[in-house]
Amino acid sequence: MNDGSRRLPGTAERPPVAFTFAGQRVEARQGDSLAMALWAAGIADVRRSSRDGSPRGVLCNMGICYDCLVVVDGVTLRSCMVVVQDGMRVERGGKP
Repeated sequence: MNDGSRRLPGTAERPPVAFTFAGQRVEARQGDSLAMALWAAGIADVRRSSRDGSPRGVLCNMGICYDCLVVVDGVTLRSCMVVVQDGMRVERGGKP
């Protein structure tokens, strides 16, 4: 799914890890934030707005907002604040 074109130079040399997002296998690199691993894989819609169901994605990428909420192994977290781990199960987040 990821051809490497959305990665910063030098990051492709890090060891690979894999996780699932909404049941789909996603490959990332060790040390990637979950938000950037999803973005590099072409996934921008990480949750749905609780107000109108519209897609939401990474906005601030530094943990201030809540637009990138996801559910990681049953726990709701900001994807920009989580480092990917091999085998994580990630689902789209909900509120706020």
